[in-house]
Amino acid sequence: MKKLGCIGQGWIGKNLSDHFEERGFEVVRYAMTPEFESNRDAISACDIVFIAVPTPSTPEGFDASILEDVIGLVGTGKIAVIKSTVLPGTTDRIARMYPEQFVLHAPEFLRETSVRHDIDHPDRHIIGIPRVHFDEVAWQDAARAVLEVLPPAPYQAVCSAAEAELTKYGGNNFLYTKVVFMNMLYDLAMHHGARFEEVAQNMAADPRIGTSHMRPVHQYDHMGALAGRGAGGHCFIKDFAALREQYVMMLPHDTEGIALLRALEAKNNRLLRDSGKDLDLLHGVYGKLGDDMALMQDYTQKEKDDITAMERAYEKHDLATLAAAYERAGRDLAELRDAYVNAGGDLRALSALDLQA
Repeated sequence: MKKLGCIGQGWIGKNLSDHFEERGFEVVRYAMTPEFESNRDAISACDIVFIAVPTPSTPEGFDASILEDVIGLVGTGKIAVIKSTVLPGTTDRIARMYPEQFVLHAPEFLRETSVRHDIDHPDRHIIGIPRVHFDEVAWQDAARAVLEVLPPAPYQAVCSAAEAELTKYGGNNFLYTKVVFMNMLYDLAMHHGARFEEVAQNMAADPRIGTSHMRPVHQYDHMGALAGRGAGGHCFIKDFAALREQYVMMLPHDTEGIALLRALEAKNNRLLRDSGKDLDLLHGVYGKLGDDMALMQDYTQKEKDDITAMERAYEKHDLATLAAAYERAGRDLAELRDAYVNAGGDLRALSALDLQA
């Protein structure tokens, strides 16, 4: 029986390690905690090492530095399986950094509310091989070796690493978009006095749509007793920001596509902020400066709307509407000024940190 390693003991790594141990595998756990940090050197003796470490999206962009550092702990000729969510192209790049190991990507498809159940009873396994090695027998054998130790799943695929990476990002961001759309449909239903639950149930009866991610107001376990609107959680916010950033970088001439992604992102972030949902996760991805810039954008649009309303009222000689729009414009301008001042403070704070670094 193969000796397995698990780097990272968060909610994925811990449950994956528990699963393998209960099936009789010898598992070496390594994490930067007092309980497991002494196992660092023992990882090199493991045949297959599953790696589930943070790959955050921050105000500075997607960060795979932790992952890049720990891959080197895997022994020569051994198999490193990246479970962390990574941008398309990451596995190929890391495989070039560590040519002595078999670096594969096997994205996780776990729900925060049922992690252990999803590990024990997976619906699919996807193993991604770096493109330049895809047709090599040794790499195909490495992928099959990983599938042999994983629990059975009704769907299994071995594909290129980029295809596996895009599968993960495509799924998460498709559901992100679905949540945003259902929130917009909810607001429209409220405007018409329609029962949204009835609308959602009618839509879910279409097998192409399904029942998941249909609720505009949702309570998550990680939120405690709080409920909120928008696509939140530890994956959706960071994954959409990372994919949007890569899309802008790689397809800069697709102005409509970029505008669509930015609009979805702005709408979702507004839903999260207005309902107080996952604000800590939102700040971790966009930072305080990002919040204030979003407010500036919001109040700038309101100010434009106020000016348009004033112009139309003036043309119609509607003095009452003109006066109301004028007062509203003054309030919105004051809010814009406050957001501008706050953003300046955030920017100065970030500049000071950069100078200290």
